[in-house]
Amino acid sequence: MENELLNEVKDNAAIRAWSEKLQSEKGDSLTEGYTSELQEFTRVNVAQNELQELRDIWARWDEGTKQLFYQSYGDISYLLDIKCFTFGEVDLVPTVEEYIALLRCPKVQVRKAYAKVFNGQTFTKKLMDISGMSEPWVTARIQQEGDSKCIPWENLRDLVLTHSDERKRVDIFALSIYELVIFPKALRHVDEAVTDLFDRLEKGITLVPAILAETFRSLSMCQKSGDERFIRCAQLLMVWFHGHFWKEDKVSYRVFSETYSPLKEEAAIQRREDILEEKWMEILQNLKEGDIEWRAFWMVPNEILYRCRNFDWVPLLGIWGATRYTPLLALKQYKSRQFIPTTYGLAQCEFSFKGTHYKKKVRELSDA
Repeated sequence: MENELLNEVKDNAAIRAWSEKLQSEKGDSLTEGYTSELQEFTRVNVAQNELQELRDIWARWDEGTKQLFYQSYGDISYLLDIKCFTFGEVDLVPTVEEYIALLRCPKVQVRKAYAKVFNGQTFTKKLMDISGMSEPWVTARIQQEGDSKCIPWENLRDLVLTHSDERKRVDIFALSIYELVIFPKALRHVDEAVTDLFDRLEKGITLVPAILAETFRSLSMCQKSGDERFIRCAQLLMVWFHGHFWKEDKVSYRVFSETYSPLKEEAAIQRREDILEEKWMEILQNLKEGDIEWRAFWMVPNEILYRCRNFDWVPLLGIWGATRYTPLLALKQYKSRQFIPTTYGLAQCEFSFKGTHYKKKVRELSDA
């Protein structure tokens, strides 16, 4: 298992013993009568880009171009047809394994998870490589939005519609989905950080840790600031949400097929869109344990990532910042007993990629 992130596989009882021993030694969160709880999020609203232009472009493509896209970028185009809504607090959390299943991407591997590079190509050079356009063309269209460089989506849209190279049209369209749908920041603009991640897809990196990191960071920002807007990775989070809160009377045998796509099935389902926010709040605030599908119907049991090398938990590097991830809080979602994780050193793992000293922290986490 040279390339795997985990170098050992243990059963649940052994992991519990390891966690309790670690807590006892480091004296972090093991207290008499302690009950593990996830952070509470009382209200979250979705703010997103208008995606109709992307849908229209996709609809005009022939089957050959669509197949080229699927081969290179998997199922992310289905996110264009998934609508979002507001929701309240839940005692569940998305996991690495669940997002791997939703995106149908390879398991996380050593040296294959995304980590920010500080001495790579410039934003201009990355855009030139992705778009196939000249340096003057790219330079003339780069703008400064807040603390980031970006390029307006309209410029990329025009390239998707008119570029003579089909491969470039597909690549630019995929970049647009990653920015406008998965990692939106400045509305209708493609951010430099997203092109950094996109530029490295061809090297086989796994996006799940970065997507999960930015999901957690966005939720955390909502809670800390009191802002009700949840921005990043909203469509994917909603598919995960449906997997746990919509009871399935019958689960198709197709979920065990390698070609089964949870995103494709979700995009084809006609969900009700006329339920008011207040009704959602009422439903979710009165949930009972029996109302929850602890293991999503599309989640086939597999190994669970519970630690990362020398860390007692799993650090996640996003594209704008880093956060912490404690899988032991989510074991109930895999039909196992949920227990208290170690929290020693967690606080040092949460930071944004700006200010002072963050580059050293990023290197330490990525090296580990």
